[in-house]
Amino acid sequence: MKPTYKPAPQALERAEYVEQEHLFKLLGERIVQQMAMQELLEQVHYELSASTNLPIAVGFLLTELKHSGQMAPAMARLTHYFAPFQTYLIAEAERDTGKFDMRVALRILQSESHFRASEASREGLFFFQFEALCRNRLRYDAGLKAIASDPVYDGDWIQMITELSLQIGFVDISDFLFMHSDEYRQRLIAARESLEGKGPFLFGRHEGRIAFATRGRDPLFLFSALQRHLGYPAVPRPLVQDKTLEQVPLLLRRVDRLEARIQLMEQENRTGIDITKFYGKKNLPNLDDVSDAE
Repeated sequence: MKPTYKPAPQALERAEYVEQEHLFKLLGERIVQQMAMQELLEQVHYELSASTNLPIAVGFLLTELKHSGQMAPAMARLTHYFAPFQTYLIAEAERDTGKFDMRVALRILQSESHFRASEASREGLFFFQFEALCRNRLRYDAGLKAIASDPVYDGDWIQMITELSLQIGFVDISDFLFMHSDEYRQRLIAARESLEGKGPFLFGRHEGRIAFATRGRDPLFLFSALQRHLGYPAVPRPLVQDKTLEQVPLLLRRVDRLEARIQLMEQENRTGIDITKFYGKKNLPNLDDVSDAE
């Protein structure tokens, strides 16, 4: 029997997340045209539903983008509308020294907005956000802080996320999730051990069993199993650049150079190389001047 999960309390109405999904989808589809983000926002500004607050938010983003050239500072000021994790993804994509692609950020935001609009559970939303950090090699300290600041998480969740930010890299993620699951709590009760100082137990027994079964293995197996059973969207992965089109002209140039070298070698074997044909007109000696000097 498939477990049921309570949907997380929504910070915004469902219609707002539906329009956010549409916005991030349009930006992701059109950014491949090598257009500036300012031009893209100007295009999609009038394509959004006026029955939501998103066009107002986009207008504010556009104004800030014209002044500073970045969107993240404006999103950080709209904390009542954009979740901190959304702002964090855009800020990482806009970092000059970062390697996080804006196209991947928009795909993640699109999937997250779709999941929020479909009454996402806290468990599914957390695993989606955390997996996005792991797969794209984003900074855990800033990323987990942004996740903990999301209004959908209550005090127990904030405590658990803060604890994870302090222990990540020192403990196996499967062990950490197992120790915060109801499966671990039931085992402690069966063993008649005290629950004091342990928990909070925020994940169900099924998630705990998955975490226990994947201990010591690649975390990708854990995320894959959780994604199947919790039903959250697959996390977009970094884009693999296809350099095939760049390699073809390079290969053609190398073939031309090889042909020129082969021709020189053949000419040298037959009659020797006449290097005078490589001279420019200014470098050729004047034969009349030579004869007069003699």
